[in-house]
Order: sequence, then C-alpha cells, then structure tokens
Amino acid sequence: MQPIHSIQVLRALAAFMVAVHHVQPDAAIVAARAGLPFARSDLLPWMAGVDIFFVVSGFIMVHASRELFGRPGAAPSFLKRRLARIVPLYWAMTSLFLLVGLAMPATLNSGVPGLGQILASYLFWPAVSTQGVVQPVYSLGWTLNYEMLFYALFAAGLLLPKRWTLPAVALVLAVLVGAESLTGPLPLPLPFGFWGQPIVLEFAAGMGIAVLRQRGLRLHGLSRLAIAAAGVAVLLAAAQGAGGADGWSLVLWRGGAAVLLVLAAACGREGIAPVRPVRALAAVGDASYALYLVHPFVIRGLREAMLRAGLAWPHLYVALALAGAVLAALVLHHGLERPATRLMRRWLGH
Repeated sequence: MQPIHSIQVLRALAAFMVAVHHVQPDAAIVAARAGLPFARSDLLPWMAGVDIFFVVSGFIMVHASRELFGRPGAAPSFLKRRLARIVPLYWAMTSLFLLVGLAMPATLNSGVPGLGQILASYLFWPAVSTQGVVQPVYSLGWTLNYEMLFYALFAAGLLLPKRWTLPAVALVLAVLVGAESLTGPLPLPLPFGFWGQPIVLEFAAGMGIAVLRQRGLRLHGLSRLAIAAAGVAVLLAAAQGAGGADGWSLVLWRGGAAVLLVLAAACGREGIAPVRPVRALAAVGDASYALYLVHPFVIRGLREAMLRAGLAWPHLYVALALAGAVLAALVLHHGLERPATRLMRRWLGH
C-alpha cells in the first residue's frame, strides 16, 4: 500500500518536535558553560509530537491493515508485522543505552537500572525505574509501552467479526481510561494503572479518522487548510498554558490538535505528485521512528564533544544537534532499521 505523503510529513514534524524538546536542556548546559544566556523556546508544546504519533498510529493500523479484517490468521499476521517493525531498532537502542551507561555513566540522567526493569524494558512491560518513575531503561520507550498495548488490543480485535473489531478496541481503551479516572488507581497490578491514562484514547481517535477516510471523506482546498490551521492554533494555545497541565487537559488540547492535524493530513486528495520539499520531508517521515529513538544519543554526544572542544555556542549546538539527529536517523533507517525489519519478518515467517 502506497504511503500517504502528508501523513509521512506529519510524522517527520512530530519526531522533530520531540527532538526540539529534548535538545533545549542540553543547550542550556552548553550556554551555562560559556556564561551565555539561553532562553528555551516554548512556541509550541514540543512533546505534543507524541500525541501526533499516537493519533497517526491509530490511523495507520486501520489504513494499512484493512485487508486483514475478517480473514483467518489475521491476528498473528498483524502482530508479526508490528513486532518486526518495532522490536529490532528499539532493542538495539536499549542495548546501546545500557552499554553507554556502563562505559560513561556520567553522561546519562538516570540511575543504574535493576534486572527487573531491564527485562521489562525488552518486553515492553511498564515497570518502575530506580527514580520511582514508570518508564523503561531507555526512557523514550514509555511511548512504545502504550503502542504495544494498542497492538495487542488491535490483534485481539481482529479475532472478532469484521464489524466488531474497531468498536471492541475503542471500547476496551475507553473502559481502561474510565475505570482509572472514575475510581482512581485501579486495585490491579501496575500496568493497568499506566495503561488507563487518557492518552490512549488518541489511538481510538486515529482509528476513527481512518474510518472516515475509508468512507470517502476528502477535504479539499480551504477546508483542509482551515482544519490544519485550527490544529496549529490549538497547539499554540496549549503552549501558552490553555487548559492546564493535568492528564485530561493535556490530551484534550494536545490530542485535540493532533486529531485536527491528522484529519487534514489523512483526508486530502491523492494522485498529485508531491513537490520536492514534501518528498524530502516524507523521507524523514519514513525514518521518524529512527529519529525518535536516536536523537538523544546525537544530542548528548554532540554536547559532550562541543564542551570538550571549547565550542560553547548554544544556538550553533542546537542547529548542529537537530541536523545531526535527522542525518543519523536517515542512516540508521536505511542501514539498520529496514534490513533488520526484513530479516525479522523472514525469521517470523511473514
């Protein structure tokens, strides 16, 4: 199935937003070393890139898997696809993180992980870190703990008759969130409280957008532009503190903006060859998973290199770190991610 270029562009922008969020504390350290001022940018709520990723994920699972609905063997086939796509690169980055932690512990912000947390990280199972936070060894993997929940529910939904798949997945997500919100922390093991956060509803929103597209919704001209502009406006408002900072407010504002942006990206016209800048951004979107996982290594590595070289120029550092992260992601995507995905698919017999 041909990718939707506008969705790939949105994935690139989402990963870049997360990178912008993470580069700024390191830029402040570079600036402080030289005694220079550095004011972080809060133009956008940069971590809303995660919300965009979740809505896009819900959309792509339906859009790319529609031939599986109602077919025998659909559930294992879907899981094999997702495991081959997600596991190799994440395991590689987690292993690299552990190696860096052993060799240069001072460069990491987290404490020494326990064996239980390490095993849970490789299994995508929520666990409490040494700092008392529910996150894996490589902290960015917290989003993948949610993704794997969604994949498991989606695979289970594929066991049902076609018309019940998506409603069943959405219902389970809603029940998890409703139980956690109405009764407080569930009297169940840790993962259920973690999985019951409102952010998981963004997967359901993405599925809904895919259904609208399948039913023929297409946005043209000014209507598409207006919806995208509304999404950006909501992000700008969220950056100014609109809605507060609790879980529900964050999801309503950042998630609401993500829904508008994905709707505009997913339900546009097709068949028009994209211009070169769009193709370039779409190529970065293809590597967005790699960009999401590799950018902290580039950011921290370049920070250490510049400090040791006496080049404490924060704005140059930010530009080089972000550009380096994109370049590293493209190399990683083509040199490791794609070959490893193909190899694992063959190993899984898919």
